[in-house]
Amino acid sequence: MSRRRPLDEESDDRPRKRRRNEFESEEGLESRLESLIIRIGEKSTSSIETNIEGLAKVLTADLDNSKTKIIQIICECVAKYPEKTCIYSTLIGLLNAKNYSIGGEIVELLVKHFKDYLKALDFESARLLVRFFGDLVNCRVISSASLMNLFENLVDVSMEDNIPQSRSDYFVLSVLSALPWVGKELYEKKEQDLEQLLNTIDNYLNKRHKTHHHTALRVWYSDTPHPQEEYLDCFWAQISKLRSDKWVERHIYRPYLAFDSVLCEALQHSLPQIQPPPHESNYVYPYPKVVFRLFDYTDCPEGPVLPGAHSIERYLIEEHLHWIIDKNYTDRKNCAMNLLMFPNKHKIPLEYMIIEVIFSQMFDLPKSKYLDICYGSTLLELCKLQPSSLPQVLAQAVELLFERLDTMNCMCVDRFAIWFAYHLSNFQFRWSWDDWSSALTLDPLHPKPKFIRETLLRCLRLSFHEQVVKIIPDSFLELAPEEPNPSNKFSAEDPDSAASAVATTLVNKIREKCTPEEALEVLKELTNPLMETEDEPNHNPIQIEVFVTVLLNMASKSLTHCFSAIAKYHSAFIALKTSDEAQICILSAIFEVWRKHQQLLVVLISKLLKSEVLDCSSVANWLFSKDNSSEFMKSYIWEILHQTIQTSIRSVESLEKELEESKEKLRKMETGDTTQESEGPTEEMVDRIEERLEAAQSDQKNLFLIIFQRFIMLLSEHIQRCESQGKPFKSHWFRWTIGRLQQVFFE
Repeated sequence: MSRRRPLDEESDDRPRKRRRNEFESEEGLESRLESLIIRIGEKSTSSIETNIEGLAKVLTADLDNSKTKIIQIICECVAKYPEKTCIYSTLIGLLNAKNYSIGGEIVELLVKHFKDYLKALDFESARLLVRFFGDLVNCRVISSASLMNLFENLVDVSMEDNIPQSRSDYFVLSVLSALPWVGKELYEKKEQDLEQLLNTIDNYLNKRHKTHHHTALRVWYSDTPHPQEEYLDCFWAQISKLRSDKWVERHIYRPYLAFDSVLCEALQHSLPQIQPPPHESNYVYPYPKVVFRLFDYTDCPEGPVLPGAHSIERYLIEEHLHWIIDKNYTDRKNCAMNLLMFPNKHKIPLEYMIIEVIFSQMFDLPKSKYLDICYGSTLLELCKLQPSSLPQVLAQAVELLFERLDTMNCMCVDRFAIWFAYHLSNFQFRWSWDDWSSALTLDPLHPKPKFIRETLLRCLRLSFHEQVVKIIPDSFLELAPEEPNPSNKFSAEDPDSAASAVATTLVNKIREKCTPEEALEVLKELTNPLMETEDEPNHNPIQIEVFVTVLLNMASKSLTHCFSAIAKYHSAFIALKTSDEAQICILSAIFEVWRKHQQLLVVLISKLLKSEVLDCSSVANWLFSKDNSSEFMKSYIWEILHQTIQTSIRSVESLEKELEESKEKLRKMETGDTTQESEGPTEEMVDRIEERLEAAQSDQKNLFLIIFQRFIMLLSEHIQRCESQGKPFKSHWFRWTIGRLQQVFFE
């Protein structure tokens, strides 16, 4: 007998299978279309024009089934893949030429995305869409008149009252950054309107203020050998040069030129009237920048010529390189590979431009866009992929940076030292140190010997002392870090002294795994030296000194031992920190033990801040104390200060979030929007959170007050001392201190 089911039973199942197969095929089709649209222009044996034309035919054929999905994917790709601007504009142009309504729907969705980006404060995506609108004019999708209307509306923002300058700068930049793509078309079709627009921009740029941020954001304080230009001024100079060249540039690849006969017959759409949303107090616009320049054409003796600082090609290439880094910064291998696969790389000195762009991001003020390790690891991959040329260019860049250290911003000197130490650690710490021997004769606070010293200290964090000492010539040993061993003053003192005897007893007790209470009982044998001068002293410095010295020396084997000891004897620390003076005494004792191990000092103080043994204000008072003046110029001191500031900021932000969430839960309970009344907060709990927040905000204000007061006192004393001695006050000490004050403002 046949095992097949009867026909009437089998037929019941067929429609269900067909529906499932149709659904799967529809999903597969949309996935294939998405892949084709996203990957257009990548790795292909055919020309870009052939690929675009083929894709346009495929999409046109699938419009009936997947029109919404196709439009959505294209519009999302426009902002996500800015390096493919002309590819997508050509694709839309071909679709519009064949189907006018589809072109209108795409433009409509792009306009919606533009408005949404502005409302969401995604200013970069909105700027890229303005530029894309310009390129759609080249492809006969949008009329030049409606584009000019959009440009005028954006530039009119500069005439608004009571707005931050960064808002005006952003919208002016959005218009200017579109002109390399569409300037020639507007010059031919709307010359008078374009000239009027450029004159309006020129008037705005001439009256805008930039002295304050220009000075603060410079990598170098000198304009020699390269002027430190404000970003909008530099870009205006590049646009002006392009304008004088009749809007002819030599970098943008424009595939739509091959389809001119098709596109010129297409009907054009008009952009609707678009007004930027009004300014709100919580809007944060892109920060101003100062253009970083490291190389000029004389630094590239062989091969293609480096484009001039005011040529539009320099801007376009650098922007493209920035896009590649932004797209691949989480994957160093892909990032390096894509940088080296830059289109038309044979026409430019690519290695020089890559190095300059990476350092421009690394030294970006007030803060680098990505972590230091991102740039360091990318440069390592670049050296591996291009060993014949890139290491030499990078070495040349290091030499140029070292030569210009005299006028480099102190924050950038720190970043340079951190990166350089990391880079050396991956190349067995080999470097031609003798070439920098002239730095040995300079003032110890001069940036060059200070940079070498800080680099070696950073190398110590990535290696060990014996190795660091081996890598440098004997003449550089004066700049080498000390061996990071702990110090125990009580082992060197008279063993018969009371402090040494109690220290020995405490060591034995801790070895016997005593409790914090038992340790404190041992310390009670020490009389308070402050009793001689104060009736009721608020702390016992000798008890603190003995306890901290003994505990940290016994836990000196590793960082884990230190953390375990602090955790076990946390209650003893809390019992000893009876006042601000006691906390400063704890810090001084930690410093005496680990003064030769700067990294451990940073980590231990951070740990004690988080465990609430130390207050932020006490750490600030200790850092600026006269007892600490010998360490004041060392970078680890500022590392401690900035982590202290960040601890305070995080504490306030955490309490603000907790309060907001508690209030929201309480509101829902009162209005009956939640069923979990028993687990929700009470009004008393909310009041307690508010009290904690007010206390944290008060502590934060006190912290900044202490920091700025100490800076003012130190700088005033320095200026008065120099004036009384007839010396100029702008010394290396003054420069470093002003730089650190600026760094605090940036924090």
